[in-house]
Amino acid sequence: MSVRRTAARLVALPAAVVGFGALAAAPALAHVTITPDSGAAESYTVLTVSVPHGCEGSPTTKIAISIPEEINAVTPTRNALWDVEKKLVTLAEPVKDAHGNEITERVGQVVYTAKAPLPDGYRDAFELSLQVPDAVGKTLAFPVIQTCVKGETKWNETAAEGAPEPEHPAPTLTVTESTGDGHHGSASGEAEESSHGEKSSDDEGASKGLAYTGLGVGVLGLLAGAAALAKSRKA
Repeated sequence: MSVRRTAARLVALPAAVVGFGALAAAPALAHVTITPDSGAAESYTVLTVSVPHGCEGSPTTKIAISIPEEINAVTPTRNALWDVEKKLVTLAEPVKDAHGNEITERVGQVVYTAKAPLPDGYRDAFELSLQVPDAVGKTLAFPVIQTCVKGETKWNETAAEGAPEPEHPAPTLTVTESTGDGHHGSASGEAEESSHGEKSSDDEGASKGLAYTGLGVGVLGLLAGAAALAKSRKA
C-alpha cells in the first residue's frame, strides 16, 4: 500500500510542477507583445505586434500602436481583415534622414481598424517595417491601445528595473550593438559575391580545359583508327 502511495506522489509532483509553470506563464502569453524584442542599432527589421485576446471577453475592433520618438519612418504591412492608417506628427525641428533628405514629420501612431470585430479567443498579428535607431542599450516602448466592442485595454505600463511586471505592460524593443552590416548590404556579403564570381570564372576555365583535352583525345583516336584501317587494306 505504501508503495502505491509513494508512486502516486511521484506522479503527482511533476504534474503539479507543470501546472504551476503553466499558470506562471499564462499572464505573459496573454499580453500584447512585439517580436523580436531586440534589434541591432541602425539595422532594418520587421516587428510583429501580436494581440492574443479581446477585452475581458469582448471582441477587438481597433489596435492603435504608438511609435517611439526615436523612430521617424514606419511601413505597416496591410492586413486583409483590417484597415490601416499612419498618423503623422510634426517634428519640433526638422531632421535629416540617411539619404540627406529633410524630414519635418514622423509616424506617431499606426492604427489598425477591424473590418469585422476580432472575436475573443482568436489572435491576430500586425507587422511594422522600420529602422532601429542608433540608441544602443535603450529599451523603446510601443504603447498599444486595444479598443473593443465593450471597453478598451491600454497596454502602456512600464516597470522600473527589478520591479514586478505590471498588469498591462507596453510592448518593448531593446536596441543592441550594431553588427556593422549597414542597411545597403555588408562588406562580407560583397566579398562573398566576389568570391563566388571568382569561383565561377575558375570553374569555367577548368571546364574549357577539360573540353579541349577531350577533343584532343578524340582526334588522336580518329587518327589511330584511320591508320589501322589503312594497314588492314594493304594487308
